[in-house]
Amino acid sequence: MFEPDCRLTSCVHPAVNVEERKDGLGPRLLILHYTGMSSAAKAIDWLGRAESRVSCHYVIDEAGIITQMVPEKLRAWHAGVSRWQGEVDVNSRSIGIEIQNPGHEHGYPDFPKAQMKAVIALSGDIMSRYAMLPQAILAHSDVAPERKIDPGEKFSWKLLAQHGVGYWIKPSAIRAGEAGLGPGARGDNVRTAQMLLGDYGYDTAATGELDLKTAKVLRAFQLHFRPAQVDGRLDHSTLRTLERLVGALPTKSIV
Repeated sequence: MFEPDCRLTSCVHPAVNVEERKDGLGPRLLILHYTGMSSAAKAIDWLGRAESRVSCHYVIDEAGIITQMVPEKLRAWHAGVSRWQGEVDVNSRSIGIEIQNPGHEHGYPDFPKAQMKAVIALSGDIMSRYAMLPQAILAHSDVAPERKIDPGEKFSWKLLAQHGVGYWIKPSAIRAGEAGLGPGARGDNVRTAQMLLGDYGYDTAATGELDLKTAKVLRAFQLHFRPAQVDGRLDHSTLRTLERLVGALPTKSIV
């Protein structure tokens, strides 16, 4: 057992899969996930077991009750194979919060107000204590776009930003009837989008070809910043939102 790091924590359930952060690194990122399980109790039980090969720092249930599973000073196994701004050991540089939601494969309900209030409060507390920049608050899908889509398009990053948590701009309007560019497309707009995605932190190279990896990174960007239409295609709205988002950054490097 350990003492909770945050006064908002209601209970502690120690996880087994923990270790020291590599090379003495401290947390500079906050990664938000959904559990993808039917209940918070089942998620906490699974995340606490050795055989799960995963863990996280916090779990927030639908009512907003916060359980801490790993001390913040330690490395939890929540991000998996992931990358942000060239950092490949995201677990050593982050704190992971699992938000109870059964996920896309099991109905994907809305995130309750009480739960979102707790996410905002806990995230804000962590941001403050570690002096994290707003753009350091990321989705699991941001750091692992080829594997993950959580917490998904129903998660309100706009609401978080309205409470001083995370980075957000109003998405550019979607043009009716515009199909956008899909896999196989080439050209300057594709290269520009890839460069901007890389500038923000996504793992992408400016090849000028919209390959499958780029499509998945675009999907991750849309899940976070243009949730009204998530299709992995490069349309005017996506490109313009990306340009404005990166253009407004006070500083790019956070890790």
